[in-house]
Amino acid sequence: MTDADRVREHPAERHLRRLSTPRAAAVAGVLFALLFGTVLVLLRVSLPDAGERGSQWVTDDGGLLRVAVILMPFAGITFLWFIGVVRDGFGKLEDKFFSSVFVGSGLLFLAMMFAAASVGAALVAGRRSVPDSRSEDVAAFGQHLMTTLSNTYALRMAAVFMISLATIWLRTRLMPTWLVATTYAAALTLLVASDVNLWMTLVFPVWVLVVSMLILSRAGVIDLRRD
Repeated sequence: MTDADRVREHPAERHLRRLSTPRAAAVAGVLFALLFGTVLVLLRVSLPDAGERGSQWVTDDGGLLRVAVILMPFAGITFLWFIGVVRDGFGKLEDKFFSSVFVGSGLLFLAMMFAAASVGAALVAGRRSVPDSRSEDVAAFGQHLMTTLSNTYALRMAAVFMISLATIWLRTRLMPTWLVATTYAAALTLLVASDVNLWMTLVFPVWVLVVSMLILSRAGVIDLRRD
């Protein structure tokens, strides 16, 4: 900006500054990986393979599920920051098509995980209000609904999130080739095996942790060629 431009600039605009992503925001991905990984473990432990379907929340107080429900909103907040940090790294190389799929799938994943957590909260809260003769049926329905939302739909949206991001990295070369290949492989695992083995769902938080650590190692900036 020249001196003449500064003279013509409105006085109120002289105090405006361009917003920039704080480098510490990259820590959000690490926090999400830890929080969401904990939520998935708690959900898996609260749904043991043994025992009648839906009986888990009838015979105990749902303590593990209650903790998972409490942690999920904080995991969601950190995931939004993670999306923002990754997208900021695209800089001038951002492609509208792939960015729309990237952001849309990320928000769908988050919305469905919130919905699954809400079902879990309803199961815990409604356990005392439902008659004993119907409690197991209600719990079984809630368990099916929660696992379907989280594993069948949410984590497949997470796979789409990973695929779109890997494609952006591949086309722009903002990230190393090994991370792109790993991302495609992890996304394929979620698409195929998220319903086969519930422990496979931990692939997503582990991937987010790896990406976040790489961002932090590069001073929180992915696109080093930006002005």
